[in-house]
Amino acid sequence: MAASDTSWTSLIPAPFFVTESRLKEAIQLLEDYKHGTLPPGITNKELWGAQKIKQAIIHPDTNEKIFMPFRMSGYVPFGTPIVVGLLLPNQTLASTVFWQWLNQSHNAGVNYANRNATKPSPTSKFILGYTGAVISAVSIAVGLNILVQRANKFTPSTRLLIQRFVPFPAVASANVCNVVLMRHGELEDGIDVLDSSGQIVGSSRIAAKHALLETALTRVVLPMPILVLPPIIMSVLEKTSLLRSYPRLVLPVHSLVCLAAFGLALPLAISLFPQMSEIETSRLEPEIAARTTSRTVVYNKGL
Repeated sequence: MAASDTSWTSLIPAPFFVTESRLKEAIQLLEDYKHGTLPPGITNKELWGAQKIKQAIIHPDTNEKIFMPFRMSGYVPFGTPIVVGLLLPNQTLASTVFWQWLNQSHNAGVNYANRNATKPSPTSKFILGYTGAVISAVSIAVGLNILVQRANKFTPSTRLLIQRFVPFPAVASANVCNVVLMRHGELEDGIDVLDSSGQIVGSSRIAAKHALLETALTRVVLPMPILVLPPIIMSVLEKTSLLRSYPRLVLPVHSLVCLAAFGLALPLAISLFPQMSEIETSRLEPEIAARTTSRTVVYNKGL
């Protein structure tokens, strides 16, 4: 099984439909490969397929199944309806609050399900992160909408276009708030780092800092194309004769545009910041660096 970075494969929806028996077969196949007891005739393609299934369903730290709506392979099918709701034009106060709350609730579930679980963390931290994210997202979205509505210099069409971009700063800010509130304890406790043989060599605060920064950056980059591209595209499409003649097509077209943006942006963002990150051993605490001869170590930064 040749070396490859397959972290992005957990995003492919196919593993979303894997049966329990197929999952067990995939896990057993990987165990056989690990112990050098593979049955004859097994190809690299089959091994990578098994790896893709395991990465999509099993948490790398706990080795437990991730709840279906919170798997990365389920992020697009479960997240797209929320994105469509966030980007609906002419939002009321109630709809703005509802969609921002639903989005942060889904994000909190994904955060928890794909967290770095090398060390136990009290549930209160996740509740704090979730509450902070909801409050910040709703406050920013509602505040910006009120400011736009009161901006008399804008024409109605310009005001509508600007309102469509409000979800991005609200979601991005809330995502960063969520990460910081939920995982600030890692800066004190550190996270486990592993050498080239997969052995834990210590708990590093420096690696925890890198993990937190990378995750926060991922949460800013990820919603950017998802929440910025569809408003731009829809502002153009809505001026076409087709959608002017058939306004009922606006919502279906809007949904397809959001789905396409989500499907393309998610693998790109995660491939830029994979769940398993690497850091040079020399950059770690001296006492941890002294425990291994590996030039680099890896850690689960979470998603």
